[in-house]
Amino acid sequence: MSELSRRGLVAYGAAGGAVALGAVGVFAASREGSSAAPTSALRRTYSPHGVHQAGIDTPAPAITTAVAYDLAAGVGAEALARLMRVWSSDIDALMAGRGGLGDPTKEISSAGMSLSITVGFGPRVFTLPGLADKRPEGFVEIPGLRTDRLQDRWSGGDLIVMVAADDETSVAHAERVLTRDAATFASVRWRQTGFWRGYDQNGSPTTGRNLFGQLDGTGNPSGEALDKAVWVDDGSWMAGGTTMMLRRFQLNLDVWDTLTRERQEKVVGRTLATGAPLTGVAERDVMDLAAKDSDGQYVIAANAHARLAHPDSNSGRRMLRRGLNYVYDEDGRRTSGLMFIAFVRSIAGQLTPVLQRLDQTDALNEWTTPIGSSIWAFPGGYPTDGWLAKGLFAS
Repeated sequence: MSELSRRGLVAYGAAGGAVALGAVGVFAASREGSSAAPTSALRRTYSPHGVHQAGIDTPAPAITTAVAYDLAAGVGAEALARLMRVWSSDIDALMAGRGGLGDPTKEISSAGMSLSITVGFGPRVFTLPGLADKRPEGFVEIPGLRTDRLQDRWSGGDLIVMVAADDETSVAHAERVLTRDAATFASVRWRQTGFWRGYDQNGSPTTGRNLFGQLDGTGNPSGEALDKAVWVDDGSWMAGGTTMMLRRFQLNLDVWDTLTRERQEKVVGRTLATGAPLTGVAERDVMDLAAKDSDGQYVIAANAHARLAHPDSNSGRRMLRRGLNYVYDEDGRRTSGLMFIAFVRSIAGQLTPVLQRLDQTDALNEWTTPIGSSIWAFPGGYPTDGWLAKGLFAS
């Protein structure tokens, strides 16, 4: 198919006129979860087809770019559904290692790069005519917090695409294809790119470290606990999906690096060497929140981050956490930080209470500043003969 005819398919007039788009053929992609050994976090080939979208509970990738878009004026539910069909076609091809339709640089695509593409909707989508009654339960904006210093350039948006892979070339190419094909429907609001080392020297999945040096993500739920905390199973269009918060934290590394190692560990409540709780010896040892030292003080301080974030301190609330480190150069100055991602069934019920608790007394607040925040609703996966979020647009 020529580039001209491809553009014709996706054209959408800003005044509300549209060029009819017939059913977009969805490429059949491999159903294999990985092209590598099951124990490796690298060189996998994921499929978008299934109960869930890839990129949520799959191993942490090396590079992730999150791109938020604002819908163009006049784009309503019907046009948004057309974009989902076009993106579904792109996603099928890109994740299978083939270039998208009309892709002038299709040779960049390759299987075995652990490429995942995950698409979600911002709150404003659920104000569009015909979609107001489709808003997921608990999908509510996070109230302003005391420590917030939020900037518009890192916050909000109508659509999000999370593109992740083993290498930046694969991420940059896939994001370019998706943004190009969305051009008549939506414009880029912001881009955030982060990196993570979620694998060991053998390529096996492991807990990565944030730029404070701490292991980050210990104790994430799995199995039934993951199902209960993350996946929507209410029979709605969101079945198999989840909701997500992305908060961008700027870290004051210059001051953090002046602290003693002991002080750093007490602020977090875990050791730097192994990530073990201060009451244990190994990363996954159970945290003893009642343990006290010889002076009668809690071994894990009352304001330690690990204590305040622990499910036992939050009525059992759990979330699937993913971190992405970032460095950002602007006007000759480098800043560093963490893109903190949390997946939950209900933002209002599971996430907001934990954030409010941390906002009040978390010792880490002295060295972290929230500068961006957004929430997203991610539909489940889709069958080979379907497309993204089809149920959202059903009457």
